[in-house]
Amino acid sequence: MARHAYLCLGVLLLSCLVYSTRVKRQDDDSGGDDATPEQLCEGRPADEYFRLTTEGDCRDVVRCDKGGENGVTRLASVRCPGGLAFDIDRQTCDWKTHVKNCKELESLKQITCPSGLAFDLDKQTCDWKGKVNNCGKFEKPRKVLPILKTDEPICPEGKLACGSGDCIEKELFCNGKPDCKDESDENACTVDVDPNRAPDCDPNQCVLPDCFCSADGTRIPGGIEPNQVPQMVTITFNGAVNVDNIDLYEQIFNGNRHNPNGCQIRGTFFVSHKYTNYAAVQELHRKGHEISVFSITHKDDPLYWTSGTYDDWLAEMAGGRLIVERFANITDSSIIGIRAPYLRVGGNKQFEMMADQYFVYDASITAPLNRVPIWPYTLYFRMPHKCNGNAHNCPSRSHPVWEMVMNELDRRDDPTFDESLPGCHVVDSCSNIQTGEQFARLLRHNFNRHYTTNRAPLGLHFHASWLKSKKEFRDELIKFIEEMLEKNDVYFTSLIQVIQWMQNPTELSSLRDFQEWKQDKCDVKGQPFCSLPNACPLTTRELPGEVLRLFTCMECPNNYPWILDPTGEGFNVKK
Repeated sequence: MARHAYLCLGVLLLSCLVYSTRVKRQDDDSGGDDATPEQLCEGRPADEYFRLTTEGDCRDVVRCDKGGENGVTRLASVRCPGGLAFDIDRQTCDWKTHVKNCKELESLKQITCPSGLAFDLDKQTCDWKGKVNNCGKFEKPRKVLPILKTDEPICPEGKLACGSGDCIEKELFCNGKPDCKDESDENACTVDVDPNRAPDCDPNQCVLPDCFCSADGTRIPGGIEPNQVPQMVTITFNGAVNVDNIDLYEQIFNGNRHNPNGCQIRGTFFVSHKYTNYAAVQELHRKGHEISVFSITHKDDPLYWTSGTYDDWLAEMAGGRLIVERFANITDSSIIGIRAPYLRVGGNKQFEMMADQYFVYDASITAPLNRVPIWPYTLYFRMPHKCNGNAHNCPSRSHPVWEMVMNELDRRDDPTFDESLPGCHVVDSCSNIQTGEQFARLLRHNFNRHYTTNRAPLGLHFHASWLKSKKEFRDELIKFIEEMLEKNDVYFTSLIQVIQWMQNPTELSSLRDFQEWKQDKCDVKGQPFCSLPNACPLTTRELPGEVLRLFTCMECPNNYPWILDPTGEGFNVKK
C-alpha cells in the first residue's frame, strides 16, 4: 500500500463562473438529499475542481470558494468551452477524446512510486521509504483551518487563533513551520488569506526604480501616454541549448535584424542543464542575448517544484547558475532571472531564496487572459491579479523581486466570432494552433491586443521543438519579426531590457539614445570564442549508469555536474 496513492492535481483556467449555495450531488450515500457547500467543502483544498454529477457532457465542474459574502462558503461553477471536457485528474480542459475520466466525480489518480521509494501522504510525493512515516494511513487527513475571522476578537491584539482556539503570535502564521498543535497556522497561506500577506499596492511608497505596482496591474510606468511607449516583444526559450535547436536560434537571431535604435534584436534563454552545449550558450551570451536559469534536474514531478523547500530551490537555481557561469564562461554577473519548470511556482520559499541569492526576477507566474494585459511588477506589494494556474502556490509575502508576468495569449482563430477559449501562456500550449496561417493570426491578434491598449510587453514563450516541428511555424515567426521591425516603435528585447526601461521610462522620441539598451553589445560581430569545444564524456554517482557529454570551451571537470556537485569537482566528504 505504501507505494500507491491517490492524488488531486493542480488547476488551469476554465471558462465561465457561477456561484451556488445548495446543490444536489450524485452519490450512492446521499439518499437524494441536497448537500450544502459547507459539507462538500469541508477540508477540501480551494484549488481542487470536482464534479457534482457524471451526467451530461463532462464540461461542468465546481470548486470551493470560502471568500463569499460574510464568509459564506459557495461553490464556483465553471464550464469548459464547447468541444472540450474537463480532465478530473489533470485538473484542466482538454479535447473530449483525450479525457478518460468523465465517470469520476473527483480525482482518484493512482500513482506508483519507483522501487525503493514510498508515497508520503503528508508531503504528497515519493520519497525514500525510510523517511516515510505514514505508510499505515489510507489518506491524508483533511487540513484543520485557523480561525481568522470572528464577530468578536477571541485573541489578544497581535495574536490569532489556531483551529483549536489556542492563540499564537500573528507572525508565526504561514512561516513554513507548524506552531499550532493542530498545525492549522500553515493551512491558510494563499495570496488572499495569509495573515502576513504583502499589503495592497501603495503608489506613494512604491516608487521607481526599485518598486513598481498598480491596483490592477495595467498602469504604464512613468505615466507615459501609450503612443509614446515602445511596444516591447520578448521572445523566450525554455530548455537545453544544443545541436537540436542551435540552428533555429541562428535563423531567428541572424544578426541582420535590428531594432529602431540600430541594435540587434535580443532574446532570453532559460537554460536547463542536462544535454546543454555550454559553448553554444557562451556564443548566445557573446552576441548579447540574455541567459537565465531553468533548473539543473528539470524533474518531471510537478509537486517537487510546488512543494520544494528553500534548499531545493537553492540547489536547483543557484546551482544551475553556477554551472552556466563556469562552463559557459559567463563572468559578468548577468544571470539574474529564473523560470520554474512546468511553471510550478514554489511559493514564498522560492522567492526567499531568490532574494538571498540576488536573483532579480522570476518569469513563471501567469496572468489570466484579460482585455488589457498586465505590466511586470515587483513583489514588495500584493500581486495585482489572481494566482492563475501555477498550482495556486504564488508568493503571498513581500519580496524584493520583479515578476516578469506571463500574460496569457488569446488563441481564438477568429476573435470576432469564436466563443471564449482559455488562454495559453506558452505558445506551444495553444493546442488549437495547427497551421502556419493560424500561428500568424495568433501573433498579430495578440500583438494588437497589447499595441492598441497599454503596450505592456508581449511575451512569446517557446520550447524550440515546437517551432521546429513545422517549418511554417518558424517561417511565420520570422515573417512576423520582420514585419514588426518596419514600425518605428516596436523593439524585440530581453527581459532584463524590459526592467531597464521600466526603471527609467523613456518616451519613443528619446529612445534611440537610451543608453541602457546601447551599452556594450548593441551590434555584435566577430567569431565564437571557440569553434571546437571540448566534448567531455563524464559520469556522476548521482546518475548511475549514465555517461553524459559536456560540451564546453573550458576545461573538462572530473565529474558530470549535478545537483549535489554543481562544479563537477567531486563530493566533499567530511571525516
